[in-house]
Amino acid sequence: MGAKLRVYKRRIRSVTATKKITKAMEMIAASRIVKAQRQVAASTPYASELTRAVTAVATGSNTQHALTTEVPSPTRAAVLLITSDRGLAGGYSANAIKAAEQLTERLKAEGKEVDTYIVGRKGVSYYGFRERKVVDSWTGFTDSPTYADAKAVAGPLIEAVQKDTAEGGVDELHIVFTEFVSMMTQTPVEDRLLPLSLDKAAEAAEESSKGEILPLFDFEPSAEDVLDALLPRYVESRIYNALLQAAASKHAATRRAMKSATDNAEELIKSLSRLANAARQAEITQEISEIVGGASALADATAGSD
Repeated sequence: MGAKLRVYKRRIRSVTATKKITKAMEMIAASRIVKAQRQVAASTPYASELTRAVTAVATGSNTQHALTTEVPSPTRAAVLLITSDRGLAGGYSANAIKAAEQLTERLKAEGKEVDTYIVGRKGVSYYGFRERKVVDSWTGFTDSPTYADAKAVAGPLIEAVQKDTAEGGVDELHIVFTEFVSMMTQTPVEDRLLPLSLDKAAEAAEESSKGEILPLFDFEPSAEDVLDALLPRYVESRIYNALLQAAASKHAATRRAMKSATDNAEELIKSLSRLANAARQAEITQEISEIVGGASALADATAGSD
C-alpha cells in the first residue's frame, strides 16, 4: 500500500509543477493581449483612411488600375494565410487553416489557380507535411508583428499583382486571418484585398467618416500615379492590421487554453489527493489491524502458557 501512496504523491508533484507553468503562461498571454489590442486600435484608423482615399480616387476617375479594376475572367489568385509560430493556443491555427482550405476549394471550383503564401510556422508545417506547394512563407514574428514585417510580406504579393498571369502574376489577392472580436471570441475570416471592392470600401469609408460625403479631389499628376503610390501602402496597412488582429487573437486563445489547462490541473490534483488520502487511510487501517491482531495473538499465547 505504501508504494501506491508514493505513486500518488509523485503524480501530485508532477501535476502541481505543470499547473505552475500553465498559470504563468496564462498570465503572460493576458498581459500581451492588452498591448496587442492597443496596436490594433492604433492601426485601424490609418487603414480606414487609406481605404477611404483609394475609394475617392477610384470613384472620382475612370482610371483602369489593378487596385480597383475587376479582371473579366480571372484565372489566378493568391491566398495569404496567417497562422501562429507557436502552439498551446487551442484550435487557433487549425481554424485559420480550415478557413484557408475552404477558400482555396472555392477559388478552384471557380476555375482559378491558387498560389499560397503563409505566415507562421504552424501553417508552414501543415502544408509541408502534406507536400503542398507554398510560393513564399514568413516566420518568427507572429506574436509581436511590426510594420516592417508587414512590408516584407506585402512585397512579393504586390509584385505578383502587378505581373501578368502569364509571367506568374495573379488577378486577385485574398487574405485569411483570425479577427479579434473579444477576449472570448476570435473568428477566422477571409477578405479579398485586391481588386478592391468599391461598394464595400465606400461603405467602410462612410462608416469611418460617420456619414460624411466623400470629397471631390483633383489628382496631380494623374489618378493612375496616385493609385500606383497608394497600392503598396494599402496592401501593407491591411496586412499589418490583419497581423495585429491575428496576434491579439492568438494571445487570447493561448490565455483561454492555459486557463483551461490550469483548471484541469487543479481538478486532477484534487482527485489525486482524495485517492492518496484513501490509500493512506487504508494503510493506517491495515497497520492498526496488524497491531490488534498481533496483540491478540500475544495475549492468547500468554493465556495458554499460564
